[in-house]
This record gives sequence, structure tokens and C-alpha cells, in this order.
Amino acid sequence: MIAKVSPRSAVSRALPFISLIIIIIAWQAIASGGYFGKSLPAPTAVMSQFLTMLAKPIGKTSLYGHVWASMRRVLTAYIIAVIIGVPLGLFMGWNKKVDAIVKPIFEIFRPIPPIAWIPLAILWFGIDETPKVFICFIGAFVPAVMNAYTGIRFTEPLLLNAARTLGANQRQLFTEVAIPSALPAIFAGLQNGLSLSWMCVLAAEMVGAQEGVGYLILLGMDMSNPAMIITGMLIIGAVGALIALALRYVERWVCPWKREISI
Repeated sequence: MIAKVSPRSAVSRALPFISLIIIIIAWQAIASGGYFGKSLPAPTAVMSQFLTMLAKPIGKTSLYGHVWASMRRVLTAYIIAVIIGVPLGLFMGWNKKVDAIVKPIFEIFRPIPPIAWIPLAILWFGIDETPKVFICFIGAFVPAVMNAYTGIRFTEPLLLNAARTLGANQRQLFTEVAIPSALPAIFAGLQNGLSLSWMCVLAAEMVGAQEGVGYLILLGMDMSNPAMIITGMLIIGAVGALIALALRYVERWVCPWKREISI
């Protein structure tokens, strides 16, 4: 039996494609109008540049190699940030002593943007891979800590009281009640942290990089090639969106009880 698709559902599925088409048409119109001169290439010029970059190496690396170089830096930084940041946020939210010791220090460094760490990163680690990973790490670390902290702090007291009534000890309250309750907030922080870490890759690859998508954008600027700049920007956006989509599927698997509202 073939399932029927309601008109409302079909329209909802088509809306993202419609909005994308509208953006491309508006982009083409603005580029054709010459409002920005030659600094805004048309979508066809960007597509041509993308195909050229696919066919020919840029520097000593193919386009796939540049994308992988950026992904390697971001994922390395992201994994380290999650391993350190999530447990730190959980313990800060659960234990008042840990909160009193760590939170004041964390609050001092939290407002500092990742790009402000570039000079220190160069002084501390030189210009190899370490400072690039460090900048991306800063971008992912703060959301990982803050969302884990917030998720634990807003654990429903009724759940904790019910578990205590059933004889749960402190360890069970933490691992079997508080952490599962905080998982949606933790995953929100993981998604934000991933987005910020991926956004930081351009700043990270300003530190003496010879490969990476950020390097392509900087190369496009040095060559006065706006099509290459926009191509690099779109690649960063597309890859970041794909990684975030994969993370949302993991969230649905880990948190099957979480449901998005349907209007």
C-alpha cells in the first residue's frame, strides 16, 4: 500500500528548496546589476570556480585534501573539547564545591573570543598544527561546558525526589537521573560547539597554514579572486551543515524520548 503524502507535508518539504532557489535568483540579480562591481561573482562563476578547483590541485593539495585538512583539525579539537568540557560542565552543575572553584575562573575566560587567542597560540605552540587545533578547541569548549552545566542545573527536582524515594544513592541520582535528563541540553551544546569550532577554522588556518578551506579563502583574497573566496565559504557552510545533521541523528538515537514540536 502506497502511503499518501498530504499537501501540507509536501509544501513543508519543498520550502527549503524554494528558499534556496530564491536566494540563488536574488544573488544572480544582484551580481548582474553590478552593485558590487566585480567583487560579487554570479552563481555560475562560483560553480565554474568550484569545478576548476575539483579538477586541479590548489597548491600541493586537491580540494578534497583541503576539506579533509580542515575537518581533521576541527574534529580533533572538537573531540578533545567534548571529552574535557562535558564532564567539567556536569561536575560543575552537580557539585557545589567544584562549581565554586571552577566557575569564577571559567566566567573570566568565557567571553574571550577564540580569535583573540591567536597571538598567544602562536607564542605557545608555534605555527604547526597545534595552534590551529587549539583555536578550534576554544570555539567548541565553551558551549560544551555551559550546556552540560545548564542541563544538570535544570534537572527536574520531581525526578530526583522520585528516585530518592525508590532508594537511589547520589551516584545513581547523577548517572541514572541527572545525566539522562541533561542529554538534550548537552547535545544542543555539542551542536553549537561544532558550529563554532567549524567557524573558527578560518581564523585557525590564518596561522601559517598551507592547506585547508580557510587557506583557500585567504588564497582567494591574496589573488583577488572573489569566486574562490565564496566557494571556500560555501564549502565551510555545506560541510558544517552535514556534520551537524549527522550529530542530530546521533542525538535522536541517544535521546529517543526527545521530540520536536509539530505545528
